[in-house]
Amino acid sequence: MKHYIVVKFNEGFDYCERLEEIKAIFERTLEIDGIYSLDIKTSNSDRENRYDLMIEINMEKSALYNYDISAPHSEWKSAFGPYIKSKAIFDCD
Repeated sequence: MKHYIVVKFNEGFDYCERLEEIKAIFERTLEIDGIYSLDIKTSNSDRENRYDLMIEINMEKSALYNYDISAPHSEWKSAFGPYIKSKAIFDCD
């Protein structure tokens, strides 16, 4: 399954300045059984109605629960949640 997290950060928050920290957090998810790969992309558009970041995690469907309760997921939410204006979560085959 593919698990997508698409994020729009608050205006004025320089997520590119903290991109390595975001990548380091999500790279730790690869230690979770059933998670196979990770791809993080930044937007190449600065239009107001565009999102800033897309995270794709390839995993077994059964790994989603362990991802949800994992330390990296918790760290992502606590460290960057206050800077997120909106996000979309999308799971597909």
